[in-house]
Amino acid sequence: MWRRIILFAMATLSSVPNSTRRRFLQSTVAASLATIAPSAHAQETSCSGTLPDAFSTLKPLGSRVRPITEQEFSARIQRSQELMSGAPALSGEPASAAKLDALFFAPGTSLYYFSGVHWGLSERLLGLLIPRTGQPIIVVPAFEEGRLREQLRLRFEIRAWQEDESPTKLVATALADRGIRSGRIGVEETVGFTFFDHLRAAAPAFEYVSADPVTIACRARKSAHELELMRLACEATFDVFRATFASLKEGMSQDEIAQLVEAGHSKMGLRGYGLVLIGASAALPHGSSRPQKLKEGDVILIDGGCKVEGYESDVTRTSVLGKPSEKIVRAYGAVRKAQDTALDAARAGHLSGTVDDAARAVITDAGYGPGYKYFTHRVGHGIGLDGHEHPYLVRGSKTQLQPGMTFSNEPGIYIPGEFGMRCEDDMVIAAEGPAELLTKHFPISLEKPFG
Repeated sequence: MWRRIILFAMATLSSVPNSTRRRFLQSTVAASLATIAPSAHAQETSCSGTLPDAFSTLKPLGSRVRPITEQEFSARIQRSQELMSGAPALSGEPASAAKLDALFFAPGTSLYYFSGVHWGLSERLLGLLIPRTGQPIIVVPAFEEGRLREQLRLRFEIRAWQEDESPTKLVATALADRGIRSGRIGVEETVGFTFFDHLRAAAPAFEYVSADPVTIACRARKSAHELELMRLACEATFDVFRATFASLKEGMSQDEIAQLVEAGHSKMGLRGYGLVLIGASAALPHGSSRPQKLKEGDVILIDGGCKVEGYESDVTRTSVLGKPSEKIVRAYGAVRKAQDTALDAARAGHLSGTVDDAARAVITDAGYGPGYKYFTHRVGHGIGLDGHEHPYLVRGSKTQLQPGMTFSNEPGIYIPGEFGMRCEDDMVIAAEGPAELLTKHFPISLEKPFG
């Protein structure tokens, strides 16, 4: 049974996006373990039907959540069409030379960003075309048309295809009917090769290029409303994590703790997750498959988040059960200093790679270098509708930071065979000065991860 569970999880990971693999593995194994052999802690919670007392104050966000409006979706489409026509991504910049005649999307977060439609990926294509001018077009399996219309926020042209028809030929026909028979089509980065390849065969007169210059320019800079939703997601995760850390007891497994995180988010009406790392397993930033139970002196790291109207939080807190060793305290101090330094370095006009440089220098100067020796990953990633999205705060990256861009700020130190730690908060690039936190505040100390 054990072997089948692990093999199933690992095989399924091959089809899961990188940004969700860690939470998938954690939740799959956790759920399987709970089914096979619930511990005394799990049985106690299950029998009582209640969460620990620390979770009693959690409640849904309710009317504080304002959904994205039709006007906002419409403005996003208009902005993409301006960029396809050569408009600069920022005022004062030269016009873009990479003009496009249309954008092509398959199901994913970019489809939602521009249309408001949530759609699962399958072998049957639901495709969105945004031409440089005019009304967007959606091709949809005919038997799904009714379900699509229930979700549509805007007036799109809908072209339905039957099971024995080619959806990509329908795309080519739709473009031709608009007088678009050649030119350049930008393909969104997550479109499956099979859809792209069939479209290329159905409409060979077009040049196919990356849609990134348009989609990233649109999505990377968040509106005030998007930032509001992300702050709510961060706040909810803070509240759940605070309750979880307050409920830790010796003997709890990482799976039991992860179940508390999920249940806490659920109590708030949200879907959330927790990657829980204990002791030496925390030296692997995304964890180990080996079961661990919390004991006195162990480092415990919880990394997770939730979604509010599709917008994600990503928070990590590290603490110790009982009294931490001097070695752990020293490493924690370096990580926290690196977090402060990254926040100060993340300023409008700076290059994205310089934020990683600044944080990594702090870790190295504290004796945990060189390079990636103990700080084994980049300092941050973009975040929004995807947990990991463009741009990235990684060595050598040359994206110019712009107000409204959002990132994780997550330096860490990982000592193989001993412990690992990471402090992670989310931040937004400000118009002036250092970045601003989307989370409430940085951790205070190992003993006070939430103040």
